[in-house]
Order: sequence, then C-alpha cells, then structure tokens
Amino acid sequence: MQNTLFKGKHSWKESVLSYIDKRLLWIFLLGCASGFPWVLIGSNMSGWLKDAGLTRTAIGYFGSVFTVYAINFLWAPLIDRVKLPFLHSLLGQRRSWIFLCQIIILISTLFIAGINPAINLMQTSFLALIIALASATQDIAIDAYRIDTFPRALSSKLPQASAMTVIGWWTGYSLPGYFAFSNADSIGWNNVYYGMAGVVVLLMLFTLYVKEPQTEREHLQSKATHRYAKMFSSPTLTWFSVTIIEPFWDFFKRNGIKVALSILLFVFLFKIGEAFLGRMSIVFYKEIGFSNAQIGYYSKLIGWGATIFFTFLGSLVNVRFGIVRGLMIGGSAMALSNLMFAWIANVGPNEHLYLATILVDNFTTAFSTVAFVSFLTMLTGSAFSATQYALLASLGNLGRTTLASFSGELVDLLNNWSNFFILTAVMVLPSLFLLYSLRHLFDRLSDQKIAANSNKE
Repeated sequence: MQNTLFKGKHSWKESVLSYIDKRLLWIFLLGCASGFPWVLIGSNMSGWLKDAGLTRTAIGYFGSVFTVYAINFLWAPLIDRVKLPFLHSLLGQRRSWIFLCQIIILISTLFIAGINPAINLMQTSFLALIIALASATQDIAIDAYRIDTFPRALSSKLPQASAMTVIGWWTGYSLPGYFAFSNADSIGWNNVYYGMAGVVVLLMLFTLYVKEPQTEREHLQSKATHRYAKMFSSPTLTWFSVTIIEPFWDFFKRNGIKVALSILLFVFLFKIGEAFLGRMSIVFYKEIGFSNAQIGYYSKLIGWGATIFFTFLGSLVNVRFGIVRGLMIGGSAMALSNLMFAWIANVGPNEHLYLATILVDNFTTAFSTVAFVSFLTMLTGSAFSATQYALLASLGNLGRTTLASFSGELVDLLNNWSNFFILTAVMVLPSLFLLYSLRHLFDRLSDQKIAANSNKE
C-alpha cells in the first residue's frame, strides 16, 4: 500500500470529490467554535488594550492567559473518560464537554462586556483566564470529535478534515474579528463584546446541530481496564491508571521512544516563529499607522477569504503529494513570509503592501497548518484520542501561548520591528532541519501504521 502520509495517492479529481461529505460540515462548524475564543482574548483584547493605553510589554504579558492551551493535556484524560451528568445522555461524550465549555465562555463574555479593562485589568485578566480554560478544554473535545469522526484508518480523509478544521477556526476567528474592529470606533469595545456574546449563542446552536461520532473508544478503554485490573485490586487505582497513565504509555509504546521524543520536539519548534509574530501583529499594525477599520478589513475579512481558499488548496496538495512534504514546503514558506512584515516596518502603512503581506502570510499559514494538523492526527490512537492529540497540540501551543507572552518584551529589547520579524523567520528553521533529518523514521512509522490499519480492516 502506498504511504499517503508522505507520497499521496489520489488524483486531483478524487481529492476534490472527497469533500462531498456531511461530516466535513460538522467539523467546519466545530472549528468555528474553536477559533472564536481567540478573538475574545486575543486580537480583540489586544486592540482594546492598545486603545486603552497599555504598553506593548503589558499587552504581551496579558497573553500569558493562553498558557492553559499549552498544559491542557494535563486534564485531557478527563474528556476521554468522565461522563458529564445529564449532558452526556443528551449529547454524547464529545458534544457534552463542548457545550459545557461554551456555557462558561458565554457567561464570562457577558461579564467582560460590562467592565473597563484599563481600570479593572486584574478582573479582565481573570475573566480572560476563565475563557482560556474553557476554550482549551473545548479544543480537547473538538479535536477528539474530529479524530473520532475521521480516524487514522481513513488516512486519505485526514487532509480534508484538517482543512475544514482550519477553515472553521479562521472563520470563527476572522469574521467576528472583522465586525469587531470595523465597529469598535463607532460603538465602543464594550458593546462589541455584547455582540460577541451573541456569537457564542450561535456556536452553541452549532453544537446541538452536529451528530456525535460512533467509535470503539469505550470498547478499547474497557480492554485496557481489564488489563490493569489484573495488576491492581483497587478499582480506583485501576481507573486512575487507565485514565492518566495508559494514554501516554500507549503513545510512546506505539511510536517508540526515539521517534516519540523526536515528534514532540518537532511539534514544539514548528510554530514558535509564527507565535511570536501573531502575538504582536495587531500592536504592530496600530503602531505603524493602520486604523481599526483597515485592520478589520485586511487582516480579518480579506485574511479570512484568503485562508479559506489557500486551506482548500493546501489540503488538495497534501492529499496529492503527502503531508510531510506539505510540512516542509509550508514551513519554509512560512519563514519567508515573515520577512514581508519586516518590509512593512521599513516602508510604513502602505495598503498595497499590507494586502500582499496578508495574502502571502495566510497562504503559508494555511498550507502548513493543514499538514501539521493531519500529521498530529496520524499519531493518535483510537482509545485515547483526546489525551494524545492534546499532548501533541499542547506542545505546539507552548510557543504560540506561553513563550509568545515575551514577544512584547522582545520587541522592546530589539527596539526595531524589522529585526523582530527577521528573528521570527529564523525561529522556524530548526524544526525544518529536524523534520528533514527524521523523514525516514517517520516514513517507516507511517508504513507500519497503515499496514496495521489494513490488517484490522
């Protein structure tokens, strides 16, 4: 059997027709729910804090609430194993957790809408932290939903499912962000956040609309429980071992220690440059001279359209030529696209250059993200998909969340926007060297996985 992770096996026509699947619509809708909280505590909040007069460093440190995305694997086993009272019987394992998190996000958004962050920064930070916790937990359930719907046995569907996740994420992030920045000057940020609460209600309706995937998760977890029950006489110890230890042990056992550690290091390094750039992008646009309306139009609306198109294109390329090649191409292009921002820093608020930068940046981000999400999905098991994907995604988020909190301080230290963006381009290179050096290990690993799945079928 051909190795679809690296070589691909579908014609262009087959790749396009593979999108005719209602389950991909469900993935898209939940992707919207995953991206939206980043508007609330990310770009919108950065714009609000900048308008309120906070410094770059303060805005950068405010982003430390995103740290929870880097550690959500710690409670991911609960999303795999704990059944929520009442909600589970109505919605199922994955949707019940998603819906609970959205209730928390809705309440917190309404509270934020009623305060002034310049005066009540600690209260705003606390509410942002609650949203981040709920959002990070929701992401665990949404990623697990996608993996349960399109497991790695359906390897040819992974780029499509990943693409719909990315398109949904950017739709949930960009469209509300466009309306927020377009109206912030006229109605004020407080009223913008009341409008954002309405978006949360819409996302909750999406969750009620999609269908819970059918899996063998409980059967596989039951087998693990029986195995541990032979080792421990205590039911509590058995439950703890299956819930906490088995997901991580299974990941290292299936992949091998050397490959597993290499995978974790690559995942950690791949998105660091993009993370530092993304955290400071709104601040940069404002300082260089772009208005809220221009940011809303170019960065959010045009960026959203470009992301959808390039994500769809990127998924076709990844199916046709293989995911790791997509990672190499997308990662290289991602590093080069960061230099476009350095160009703006030298030229000033030129709208034509801004548009070109947005298009190039969204092309490279979409292309690499589709390959990245597909790659992570290939590495998860069926019994503990939430936990294992969360472990991988948390490492990817570590740069985008925790380390990127120092981005504002780095800009102040360099005191030069152009040098900052050049440095973010250099940050991508170590992960590409690692990926290239380990390509044969990943190749053999993928062949083993596909052969195992074929035997099961």
